[in-house]
Amino acid sequence: MPTTSSFSPWQQRAYDQTIAALDAGRLGHGLLICGPAGLGQRAVAEALALHVLSQGGGAQAERSSQLIAAGTHPDLQIISFIPNKSGDKLRTEIVIEQVREIGQKLSLTPQYGVAQVVIVDPADAINRAACNALLKTLEEPQPGRYLWLVSSDPARLPQTVRSRCQRLEFKLPPYAEALAWLQQQGHGDADAREALDAARGHPGLADSWLREEGLVLRREVAKDLEQLAAGRTGAVALAQKWCGDERAALRLRFAAELALAQASSDGLTAPERLNKLAAWFDAANRTRDLLRTTVRADLAVVELLLAWNRVNERQQARGNR
Repeated sequence: MPTTSSFSPWQQRAYDQTIAALDAGRLGHGLLICGPAGLGQRAVAEALALHVLSQGGGAQAERSSQLIAAGTHPDLQIISFIPNKSGDKLRTEIVIEQVREIGQKLSLTPQYGVAQVVIVDPADAINRAACNALLKTLEEPQPGRYLWLVSSDPARLPQTVRSRCQRLEFKLPPYAEALAWLQQQGHGDADAREALDAARGHPGLADSWLREEGLVLRREVAKDLEQLAAGRTGAVALAQKWCGDERAALRLRFAAELALAQASSDGLTAPERLNKLAAWFDAANRTRDLLRTTVRADLAVVELLLAWNRVNERQQARGNR
């Protein structure tokens, strides 16, 4: 269970804002905790649950803290993906049976007599039938019952659900604050700046890439695209390399963003190339989406990389003069 002492500045602001609303009696039954994934929304939700379920103070608060940390508090329920019927993998949706359990849970008397909290994460994975069941629960609030929806894509939730929730929105922090936080995590200034720029100001992504060598992979993708444009590697060989492990989607993300960065720098002087890069950016993102389907990933990436060569035909011609 996270503690506020480990919070980033933007997490602390969100936590303090919600605690103030709770203490003033302004926190309703439903709360939509939203914003770009990776900013710590789930950690804030769990810390808020600890606060709510420890309001009695004393020994009860200590016991609640221990139970929540162990994942066994009877008045806290966290809803996420469950195994499919065969049990060999997790579902990709939150289904109606899980949402019905929420309604049943919140209709019971809290075992510790304080409150009940249900956290749904990711709420945007609730399927349509389950959303209808969730709406019924939101329409029938009871005192001391809290239903918190964590979502990085709240637009996927029906308006009827969103309109019945208060909104706690996480936004990307100011650049200077994000950079200072990355440095506090032990990252060097130059690497932190490069990662933060690559992540478009998202400190959570930047931190993840720095810890898991994502920034190294991004540099490798940039070099691969340069080699491809220069004719020093082929589209088929490069597609096989990119699709050879579980990081194919991240490579395509980096490739798309590198194309966008080139478009930003080339746009004023080369409008034709700007249009080609923008179209390739869209194609790279579509190809990344295809990786989640049954389409042969390497063939889809080959087509994308052949298109990269067409984007760079004029540059190749200039280099051959």
